[in-house]
Amino acid sequence: MTQEKKKKDSILNLLKYAGKYKWPLIFCPMVMIGEVAMETYIPKLIQRLIDEAIPNSAQSGEMSQVLICGGLMIAMALISMGFGMAGSYLGAKGGMGFGRNLRQALFEKIQRFSFKNIDKFSTASLVTRITTDVNQTQNTLIMLVRMAFRSPIMFLMSLFYAWQMNPSLTSILFVAVPLLALGIVIIMRSAFPRFQIMMKKYDILNREVQENLIAIRVVKAFVRSAFEKKKFGDAADEVTNAQRSAEKVVLWNGPLMQILMYGCIVSVLWFGGQQIIRGEMGVGALLTFITYITQILMALMMLSFLFVGIVLSRASISRILEVLNEEPDIANPESAATHVKDGEIEFDHVGFSYAGDKDNLVLQDINLHIKAGETIGLIGATGSAKTSLVSLIPRLYDVTTGTLKVGGRDVREYDIHALRDQVAMVLQKNVLFSGSIKENLRWGDENATDEEITAACQAAAADEFVRSFPGGYETDLGQGGVNVSGGQKQRLCIARALLKKPRIMILDDATSAVDTATDSRIREALRSQMPDTTKIIIAQRITSVMDADRVVVLDNGKIADVGTHDELMARCDIYRDVYLSQQKGVA
Repeated sequence: MTQEKKKKDSILNLLKYAGKYKWPLIFCPMVMIGEVAMETYIPKLIQRLIDEAIPNSAQSGEMSQVLICGGLMIAMALISMGFGMAGSYLGAKGGMGFGRNLRQALFEKIQRFSFKNIDKFSTASLVTRITTDVNQTQNTLIMLVRMAFRSPIMFLMSLFYAWQMNPSLTSILFVAVPLLALGIVIIMRSAFPRFQIMMKKYDILNREVQENLIAIRVVKAFVRSAFEKKKFGDAADEVTNAQRSAEKVVLWNGPLMQILMYGCIVSVLWFGGQQIIRGEMGVGALLTFITYITQILMALMMLSFLFVGIVLSRASISRILEVLNEEPDIANPESAATHVKDGEIEFDHVGFSYAGDKDNLVLQDINLHIKAGETIGLIGATGSAKTSLVSLIPRLYDVTTGTLKVGGRDVREYDIHALRDQVAMVLQKNVLFSGSIKENLRWGDENATDEEITAACQAAAADEFVRSFPGGYETDLGQGGVNVSGGQKQRLCIARALLKKPRIMILDDATSAVDTATDSRIREALRSQMPDTTKIIIAQRITSVMDADRVVVLDNGKIADVGTHDELMARCDIYRDVYLSQQKGVA
């Protein structure tokens, strides 16, 4: 199957996200057909009223025919209005439901992405796709179910009635319709690439907003508000210019439609007036015919707007499909193992590259065996790939070469959820979520009791400062944990990890913002309360790892040495130099 065929199939399959809302989407066009049937028959009653009922009433003095025609027109108008309201409701319900399901599907797909997949799209672009692009697509679907049936049926029925009344006048449309179709094709072909560019500019704008809001404290600290305003202004200008460029093309649709509509009406009035003078046509028939011509042209106008909407949504649909069709590069194997025996870890000639390039490895030939329950220190200069190394253990990334085993099994044989559930990570960038302290801690264990939460916080040296807050464990942290300091945030993240009761615990420079005494208390609690848990501590301070069972020294993505503090002091120049430089700093 070709790539193009796959893409077309995927666009058709997008409708599967309607789910239970498919029935409103199905019934909406049927209801719109009822509205069209009423609207296209009302002009027949107008002709009958003008050419028959009113003249007969003038001669006989009886108003019965006029009242009957008027009553039928009012009844049909009310029925048409009812159908129209029902169609609008069904279309909106089905379209909004489709949008809701599509957003949910996108969010769930993104949750399955590895870090590599997310890096490919960028966070800002994913936000745009799950909001702006989905909104554009759902709005087009609402227009589609309402207009894709209503407009063609109105066109055909009005054309049938018009041809039935006066074939010669109807032939005027045979000139107007091809011209309109040609104009729409030209507009669509010109507008589509411009709208693609516009959506990319939206990605950049969202990125600027995201970066500024996340780093607002840094912006204010460095007095860079003016610079950030200019950056945002430039990005907004680019969106405006891209949108203006696309809209300039689309705007031709309106004038083209107006020219053809008024041209047709003028032609009908000219030729129809001559037929009235010759007695070949009545006044009521001419007014009715003009009504049908207007309905035909309005149907074509709605179709032209629909095509423009499709052009707009094509760019959004393609971006949505890029996410939905993206295959996570880390997936569960068949018959995946769900039990992690213990915290034993073995790196066997492991190499790793973020790009998957074996010739450009970040980690090279890593051989390391860690026993279950062992405490391992990990030090190295900035950029020596310490975080990259530990990110391989819970399969945040996959090894490029070699084998990594946890609990005696290759990590690629495990169910991802089961593996990650047994690995607790406290990352360099500590993240807390909106909500109370207790709600954040229960990310480690949603069923944790108050006693377990308190014990975890005591082990992480967090209980004392938590109790100092007026709300205690119910204190609201605000977005991103803005109500606590960096050191307090680190300790809460450690407590959250402790609640998982994992087989492997990774602290990635997790105590950098706390004092050495608190750091020592935390390490002592980990050693006494989690004897069977394998602990990997990444640190810049050698005092944080010197009492570990072994210390691994990384240098430019390679293991320079492994040993106890005393052994490394005796034989490892890198370790000894770092230790002595830090001791000078203390002195």
